[in-house]
Amino acid sequence: MNKLLIGLLALSMSCTTAVSQTGQSSKKSEQMQKKAEILVSESQGGTDQPGFTIIKNEQELQKSVKGGNSNLIGEVGKEPTINYPKFPKDKKVVLYNLGMFRSGDHRIAEIKSVSVKDNILYVEVPFVESGGMEIQVISNPWVIFTVPSDYQFNSVELKYSK
Repeated sequence: MNKLLIGLLALSMSCTTAVSQTGQSSKKSEQMQKKAEILVSESQGGTDQPGFTIIKNEQELQKSVKGGNSNLIGEVGKEPTINYPKFPKDKKVVLYNLGMFRSGDHRIAEIKSVSVKDNILYVEVPFVESGGMEIQVISNPWVIFTVPSDYQFNSVELKYSK
C-alpha cells in the first residue's frame, strides 16, 4: 500500500513538473517574440543620412539586401547567388540606415533590446570602441532587423550601452 501511495505521489509530482516546464517554454517563446532579430547588417551601401523604412514584403526585402546593385561578382556564365533571409510573417521588418561615418567600423552586430515610447522605437545596441582616426574610410552602414508586429512607431533611435 505504501509503495502504491509513493508511486502515485511520484507520478503526480512528475506531471506537475512537466506542466510548469511547458508554461516556462511558452513564456520563453513570448519573450523571443518581443526581442529584435538582425536579418542583415552591412558596413557599406546605406544612405548618407540616418533614417528608416518598414519593409512590407519579400520582394522589398530582397531589393533592400541587393541594394539595386546588379554588378555582383560571380562565376562566368552563372548568375550570382545571394542567400536572402526569409521574410518573417509575424514581425515587422525595419531597414535602418545609420548615416555616413568617416572612420571606424559602425556595423551593428547585436541588438540588446527594443522598446517603444511616445511613438519612438528605441533600439539598444552595445557600444563598440571604433578604431578612431587610424583608418579613414567613409562608410554608410545599414541594418535590417525585426521587431514585434504590434509595435507602432514613426521614428527610430539607437541607444548605445556598455
